[in-house]
Amino acid sequence: MFKKIFANNSDKAEMSFFDHLEDLRWHIIRSVIAISVFSIFGFVYTKEILDNVIFGPTNANFPSYILMCKISHWAGLGDKMCITPVKVQFQNFKMAGQIMLQFKLAFILGLVLAFPYIFWEFWRFIKPALKERELKGARGIIFWVSFQFFLGVAFSYFLMAPFTINFLAGYTVTDKAVNQFFLDDYFSLMTQIILGMGVLFELPILVFFLTKIGLLTPDFMRSYRRHAIVVILVLAAVITPPDVVDQLIVFTPLYLLYEISIFISKKALKDMDDSDRRPVVDEEWS
Repeated sequence: MFKKIFANNSDKAEMSFFDHLEDLRWHIIRSVIAISVFSIFGFVYTKEILDNVIFGPTNANFPSYILMCKISHWAGLGDKMCITPVKVQFQNFKMAGQIMLQFKLAFILGLVLAFPYIFWEFWRFIKPALKERELKGARGIIFWVSFQFFLGVAFSYFLMAPFTINFLAGYTVTDKAVNQFFLDDYFSLMTQIILGMGVLFELPILVFFLTKIGLLTPDFMRSYRRHAIVVILVLAAVITPPDVVDQLIVFTPLYLLYEISIFISKKALKDMDDSDRRPVVDEEWS
């Protein structure tokens, strides 16, 4: 079976099942090494990264707050769009709480920064299994996958995170209770928002390749648009707190990504020649 899968690559055509496992193992090992290298940077500069990046949305000089205030003044709205972050107090009640936070920060930072290399290793492993028409449509995949991931990370960090954190930090139901948060809870929330949106922003790339291999069409996406809207609303509710404004901030770009994905699917289908339109399962698989 593996000889058929890797028929496009003469070096791998004769590899056994265990040879492929060994090959995969080395791809994983190199990816882990890349994560570890970037994690060292996060471990060494933990304080600077926490104060200026992770806790950035709690600081008054956060770039998003400054930009929104400038836009407000430019539009003649005064300070209406200016945001003053809620003062947040963090607490640590675990003996190993802060050192565990340092390790988590280092790992997450290493994972994010090494993402392009990790995907490159993954692509090197599966590339020999692809047919010529699939490889033709995969030009620039490493750049576009990385670009979409970091675009999602940037969007969530500079737009979603500030609104979400200020909403949760300022939300009260009684004046007798003071909002004080566990350090680990804040970090988990930031990780959930940033990594989650980074993955969700890969939707156009996924749609492109599913269209190229004949598993998805723009007509299918149009016919299930209402179902997609419901799913996106649920995702927005899960990612953000129960606030309509924050949910709209998440829903709007995700819905736009869906519409963009329909256009990408249509263009990918149009660019396919007659040979590209042949079904993925051919005689050697039947």
